[in-house]
Amino acid sequence: MRTALTVNGGSWPRALSFVSGAGMIAASVLTIRHFFLANFPSSIFQGSFCDINAFFNCDSSAFSVISQIGGVPLGYFGLVVGVLVALGAVFASEAMERTNKTIALVNAIGVVALFCFSVFSLKSLCLLCSGYYVFGLVSFFLFWRYGIDQDQPGVFRRYFHFSWRHAATYAVVTAAGAYFFVLFHQAKVEAQSGGPAARVVKEYYSLPRVASPSLVSPFMTAKATERFEDAPIQVIEYADFLCSDCLYLHQQLVKLEKEFKGKINVAFQFFPLEAACNTVVAKNLHPGACEISYMAAYDPQKFAAMHDEIFANFRAARTPGWRHALAKKYGVEAAVTDVRTKELVQRIIRTGAEYEKTSDKFAHGIRSTPTMILNNRMVIGTLPYPQLRAIFQALVEEHERGQPKRFIEKWMPTR
Repeated sequence: MRTALTVNGGSWPRALSFVSGAGMIAASVLTIRHFFLANFPSSIFQGSFCDINAFFNCDSSAFSVISQIGGVPLGYFGLVVGVLVALGAVFASEAMERTNKTIALVNAIGVVALFCFSVFSLKSLCLLCSGYYVFGLVSFFLFWRYGIDQDQPGVFRRYFHFSWRHAATYAVVTAAGAYFFVLFHQAKVEAQSGGPAARVVKEYYSLPRVASPSLVSPFMTAKATERFEDAPIQVIEYADFLCSDCLYLHQQLVKLEKEFKGKINVAFQFFPLEAACNTVVAKNLHPGACEISYMAAYDPQKFAAMHDEIFANFRAARTPGWRHALAKKYGVEAAVTDVRTKELVQRIIRTGAEYEKTSDKFAHGIRSTPTMILNNRMVIGTLPYPQLRAIFQALVEEHERGQPKRFIEKWMPTR
């Protein structure tokens, strides 16, 4: 009997091939779901935060340049591969197995490339993606070890003897599905400035008011007024220089600070998630976060420049060598041993314990980064630019009119 993975009747390799396809489907669906939840949260209370530590971090992938191609989540292509492998195990034919064997090889090369990009460029690894990587490599191993055409000479005859008819059909179906995702992605982008943005403003004003911390950080990234509370928009940003979600918020604030120039104050409230200096939360996610916070706080005149340079070199900032070079560049080598600097940063950190807990899992309200005290209302986590802009615009209008703008109305004609 000719050696083959799927066409020789029932066998454990064939069953395992189906399992690998099903695993790729499940991992891809979860990856696609995370992409849309992270980039297009439907409300201020919903989103997706997957940040186990600095390395195992799904959010870095969701916000990265490889998360989508022209509006199509990368996970969609993995979903297609998983479906083809699973169908090939159930409805076996020689032509389908040959075509799937080619796809499994291309998929394995893509998996290795994505893994290397994540580890060496993003400096992080998505657990959902990792599940796909494992199932994808298992699938290729099965085709390599048990697949059809094992006796054929040369790599080309073994792996690229596929059915053009099957390949063309797969390409057409894949393109049709990709077009659907492009339209869906565009709709999501457009919706951020409509329904969800309006809902976020309403939800923001439904949040309970909280007091400002007893010590508002003197380290400002935007300053419109001498008194912090006199600006229409007042942002107290509890943040960690080595937090990927903080980087995302920083990128949104850079644009918003320009758009609302003269109307916004932003205080950078140091909150490194490292046990070496933070006793407010029981997390030790970002080694080096305390050290780089001390450096940035050592000389107030240099803070703004260091703040921007750290976030501009976010991946490199995780390495001790880069941090030491940064300290030398700005002449702040003494920061990590300076008692005055360390006490100031730790006083700012301890203000996180002044807020009532927002989760039974944590003792205090400030429990993760980023967290904003935005005009005396607490917003935990990140929001995309359109939604933050909608809140900021409402705050400016509230300041100008002297009363809150409770919601945004958009009347639609019914006739």
